[in-house]
This record gives sequence, C-alpha cells and structure tokens, in this order.
Amino acid sequence: MTITHTYSVPAMTCGHCKSSIESEVTQVEGVFAVLVDLDAKTVTVEGGEDQLIRAAIDEAGFDVC
Repeated sequence: MTITHTYSVPAMTCGHCKSSIESEVTQVEGVFAVLVDLDAKTVTVEGGEDQLIRAAIDEAGFDVC
C-alpha cells in the first residue's frame, strides 16, 4: 500500500516553482509520483517518507505549511 502525502506550499507561483519542486521530490527514495497544483498551491506525493519529502521541498527553496 502506497501512502499519499499532500502539502500546502503557498509560495509556488509559476512553472519554474513547479519544476524545481518536482525535480527535488522525485529524487526522494520511495517516491512514485509527484503532482504539483499551482492553482491550489499543493504538492501531492505518492510514496516516500514525510520528513524526506519536506526536506526536498525545502531544498527546492519553499516552505511547507
């Protein structure tokens, strides 16, 4: 069973933001899929460990709420 995590990332505003987050989060071990919704300002991730995903979003330059 794969766990799905959803994060609020209010500072995302453009395609570059989306690309940066996708690039970092897809490198996290155990992540199967990443969906960034700029309109809703959310990042939904299938698989992976919560703490590592949060760290990857931070590494991309964004705060998770």
